Formats: sequence, structure tokens, C-alpha cells
Amino acid sequence: MPLTKNNNAKKYITRIRKKNLKPKGVDTLKYCGTVKFNEDALVIQKKLRNEWQ
Repeated sequence: MPLTKNNNAKKYITRIRKKNLKPKGVDTLKYCGTVKFNEDALVIQKKLRNEWQ
């Protein structure tokens, strides 16, 4: 239901939370911290950007 003048955002969000709707897509938080790198992420990023030059 889209937000209208009669329906404020706080009530809309509260109603959605009560329904316990699950977000679509992949749960990315379960993958957080699982990849280990030998270098600093910023150094890797700079190397990848320099490949385009």
C-alpha cells in the first residue's frame, strides 16, 4: 500500500513489521567476514583501478 496523506510512514512501517515479511534476495550478513585477503582491501582496489589505465 503506497503512502498517502491519510496514511503516515510510521504506521505503514509498523504494520509491515507486524507481518514479519522477509526481504527478497540473499542474506548478505551471513557472508560477512568469510573472505580473508593477504593484502589490505584499499591496496587491492587501487591495483584493480590501475588495470584500466
